[in-house]
Amino acid sequence: MLTRRHLLSALAVTAGLATTALPALADKVTVTDIVGRKVEVDAPVKRIILGEGRQMYFVGALDRDEPFKRVVGWRDDLGKADPETFRAYAKRYPEIAKLPTFGGMKEGAFDVEQAISLKPDVLFLNIEAKIASDEARLVEKLASAGIPAVYVDFREKPFEHTEPSMRLIGKLFGKEQVAEDFITFRAEQIKVVTDRLAKAPDLKRPLVMIERAGGYSDDCCMSFGNENFGKMVEFAGGRNLAAPLIPGTFGTVNAEQIVASNPDVVIVTGSNWDGYVPGGNWVGLGYGADMTEARRKLTNLMKRPAFTQTAAVKNGRVHGIWHQFYNSPYQFVAIQEIAKWLHPELFKDVDPGATIKLLHERFLPLPYEPGLWVSLEAGK
Repeated sequence: MLTRRHLLSALAVTAGLATTALPALADKVTVTDIVGRKVEVDAPVKRIILGEGRQMYFVGALDRDEPFKRVVGWRDDLGKADPETFRAYAKRYPEIAKLPTFGGMKEGAFDVEQAISLKPDVLFLNIEAKIASDEARLVEKLASAGIPAVYVDFREKPFEHTEPSMRLIGKLFGKEQVAEDFITFRAEQIKVVTDRLAKAPDLKRPLVMIERAGGYSDDCCMSFGNENFGKMVEFAGGRNLAAPLIPGTFGTVNAEQIVASNPDVVIVTGSNWDGYVPGGNWVGLGYGADMTEARRKLTNLMKRPAFTQTAAVKNGRVHGIWHQFYNSPYQFVAIQEIAKWLHPELFKDVDPGATIKLLHERFLPLPYEPGLWVSLEAGK
């Protein structure tokens, strides 16, 4: 059966236009999204709405030369959750200041009528927005206007969903090979760590407390179960303190449990959350972040009762890492850095800074800027 593209190509030949390049035309393609829905989309897509602004982490990797060429609207979270990256994009691509923005799905602030008026080819939704979008019947409302929505995930189960999410988006963008190249690069960089650990089966795995968004609130302490940063710790050769305590991806560990467990290493995830908690105690890591200030805040967080007497603090094994590794396809960089913290001798020749520079050089639209991790060890 001839598609519209093939039919027009045949007509062009008949008309003697075979040597004239035709504009790319969309074909109907069916993709299976991360929640198992089969969705029909006109691809390659030309107009997209990002249900989360931080989805630019994968859009930029696939559309490196023109990262915003398909984006007709996006959620307003990038400037609040990762302002350094937002400012870097805004400086390089000032047209993003005119992009329509949306509120969050969970807050009920997503404007369906505005989305329909932008006539997107597809809306990308993160899997964590599914309950809220189901309650609002968002997918059905958009479908009635001929707009498909697909779910992707780099946050809830990133080690299960990153590769299929990248392949799905690559197919919709007509960038399948770029997606495969990225997936291969990611797998190779993870193997740098896992292959070496496999050759050292008797290596002692330190107990690690990883605090999610430390200082974002006064509560202690959010953490990760056996996914996301929790699994990154396991991949890097550590034991995640919270794994037996948190049944899902996210949860909390009380201060008494941390004291009783006495972790060997503490890792705090941080970002510049001034847009959410102005002047908060969070560790402001990010693209080109102020390392002196980040170290000061990390030091202060370790003065809380849950941590002050732990082996990690006494031995200077306290670190901070960019929170947004938890919501992007770049987890492999975090795995390498955590591996160096946990097993410095085994991974002394591994350079995560060089890895992320290579990531930027090969795939990303922005040049690399340091500021994604910090340590309290002497000289770090």
